[in-house]
Amino acid sequence: MKLAARVGQVTPSLTLTVTAKALAMKAEGIDVCGFSAGEPDFETPAHIKAAAQQALDEGKTRYGPAAGEPRLREAIARKLQHDNQLNYTAENVIVTNGGKHSLYNMMMALIEPGDEVIIPVPYWVSYPEMVKLAGGTPVFVQTTAATGYKITPAQLRQAITPQTKLFVMNSPSNPTGIVYTAAEIIALAEVVVEQDILVVSDEIYEKILYEGAEHLSIGAVSHKLFTRTLVSNGFAKAYSMTGWRVGYLAGAVELIKACSTIQGHSTSNVCTFAQYGAIAALSESQDCVERMRLAFSQRREVMLERINAIPGLSCVKPSGAFYLFVDISKTGLTSLEFSNSLLESQQVAVIPGIAFGADDHIRFSYATDMTTIEKGMDRLEKFMRSLK
Repeated sequence: MKLAARVGQVTPSLTLTVTAKALAMKAEGIDVCGFSAGEPDFETPAHIKAAAQQALDEGKTRYGPAAGEPRLREAIARKLQHDNQLNYTAENVIVTNGGKHSLYNMMMALIEPGDEVIIPVPYWVSYPEMVKLAGGTPVFVQTTAATGYKITPAQLRQAITPQTKLFVMNSPSNPTGIVYTAAEIIALAEVVVEQDILVVSDEIYEKILYEGAEHLSIGAVSHKLFTRTLVSNGFAKAYSMTGWRVGYLAGAVELIKACSTIQGHSTSNVCTFAQYGAIAALSESQDCVERMRLAFSQRREVMLERINAIPGLSCVKPSGAFYLFVDISKTGLTSLEFSNSLLESQQVAVIPGIAFGADDHIRFSYATDMTTIEKGMDRLEKFMRSLK
């Protein structure tokens, strides 16, 4: 069987591969400390599950509108107006099968062969692959720990060519956990307007912030920015709804209509009763989000202190999300060598940095319990001593 050439251009997700391997080891009875999955370890809050159950009981099990349940689209628009100062209405919103799907739909609707998409490194694993599947060309801009893994306005301006169509922003970031300040967002926004390109802001971790860090959506900087901005978000991280597969994209009406057309021919609608759970997530108490955020904050402190105390490892303190991006360059190992050896010898699962474009790093997720964190850090220390 001859497969389409586009398949050969795409790399399988290493995050999913490593997570699956760790789960398989656990199924065999092996005591694995898993730091690979980008998934909160909390149960979906009870009121969200109750709303979905009520929707089931009321027969909300039929096909729905391709762009999403009207009540959910309206709730998302209100959230964007209130939380992010983005003047969207329901027709500016499409509900998708997770935040990932919102980005995929957007790439399919917007990117053509010859178009360039600027992606800061390190990046979330799927950004470049989506660009390739759409026929575009990813343009990588390297960042470093010295700049907090943030792209600078000068770097963005230098990367732009006549073929540039889109700039991908992710704050708070996966894999680094960095959060751009308001001043940094404004400075990047000036370049976007000056060069007349589009920007997609991936804000899936916007509610998971620490130590006074604040989230600013780039589209709120000015009206000129607003018309050039697309916003991707979802319910997986803030509300521990990863398996529910409910996300959304907000942007110009013509783009949302195009994404709806694509979705209508690919997945039809998002799971109907899951959307009613999402309505409850937005419209009811946000105390559940804060409880999870506080737990993540405590775990971050413990893991960061332990890792930075281990000779040969270093990590920039993250201000958001639930990841630590650890520099392993002093070990002399590639990220795959490090990750495989750590898993096989100490049963600790992490994601190799090559998946994010940084082969001298590994990613730890602290979306796990404190017992696992303490045990895993002990094993990591033992592993690092074995390398001497």
